[in-house]
Amino acid sequence: MTYSEVPASRYSGAGVDIDKGNAFVSRIKHLVSATHGPQVIDDIGGFSGLFSLGNTAFSDPVLVASTDGVGTKLKIAQLCGKHDTIGIDLVAMCVNDVIVCGAKPLFFLDYFACSSLDLDVAEDVIKGIAAGCKQASCALIGGETAEMPGMYQPGDYDLAGFTVGICDRAAIIDKNSIQPGDKIIGLPSSGVHSNGYSLVRKIVFEELGLKVTDQVPELGCTLGEELLKPTRIYVASVLQALSRFKIKGLVHITGGGFFDNIPRVLPSTCKAVIDKGSWEIPKIFSFLQEKGKVAEAEMFRTFNMGIGMMVVIDSADAEPLMEQFRASGEQAFLLGEMQAAAEGEAQVLINGLA
Repeated sequence: MTYSEVPASRYSGAGVDIDKGNAFVSRIKHLVSATHGPQVIDDIGGFSGLFSLGNTAFSDPVLVASTDGVGTKLKIAQLCGKHDTIGIDLVAMCVNDVIVCGAKPLFFLDYFACSSLDLDVAEDVIKGIAAGCKQASCALIGGETAEMPGMYQPGDYDLAGFTVGICDRAAIIDKNSIQPGDKIIGLPSSGVHSNGYSLVRKIVFEELGLKVTDQVPELGCTLGEELLKPTRIYVASVLQALSRFKIKGLVHITGGGFFDNIPRVLPSTCKAVIDKGSWEIPKIFSFLQEKGKVAEAEMFRTFNMGIGMMVVIDSADAEPLMEQFRASGEQAFLLGEMQAAAEGEAQVLINGLA
């Protein structure tokens, strides 16, 4: 039996359109291939993506993997009808975790699930993913598109991302070299990034009754524009810093904010002491705290509060590193320092916290 002899599909009648899926692959081929370098040895459309390590410059290479999503920020994209940046968030949440180990991202894969495939929406999502991969200098080598009627409501979709990076075993960043006196440098976020949106949505939609199209004077833009600002990708800045400095620790500030993320990279003998006044907290966080009547400590445990990445470095290297960041166009703030911690003592202290 040839394709032309296949009877009308009951599968499409059940809500899954194979032809539409094939059309989607054709539409995004150019977006995907634009992220490829010579190490990608397979084309989209096969069963797997192939990536050659070739003759690596590492004496003892280690692969570093991460997976993540963007949470209910997807709801904001759907409410705004704007889907071409949420893919940047997806890439950022994965590659920013990989570089914390000192690894360079190599490739990325995505998972896109929906009730019924909207080709225009899905293509916009992949545009964002491809843009994020370019920012991170990694290849988009594959993905999965799943139509699951009955699992998702019409118009809904979900995203997950997966990335693999590489570093030399000897260059893996761990907590063992961090000691009292080391300085903490912060790199700014673009806003809320991709964490805490369940609380954000409760405050702005349920409690304040706002719409994504509403102008918010405190923010100088619409609510939707503020909440859809893409998560920053720190790969270029961090890899450049790693090439010149001995970085002792990196912290990606995601869900859990300062209080839950910073201790993940600290030895039990150290605590991070941070001066709250050492950077300007973006207006979106002051707005949420005031309008939502959220305790300041909870804000610092839920959100990034304007700092997306932290760098722990020897005090002698702190100012030269900050100068390098600034020379490359990156803002950098001296947030505080490491101090000795007694057994059982809290590992994060924020001076000036109400």
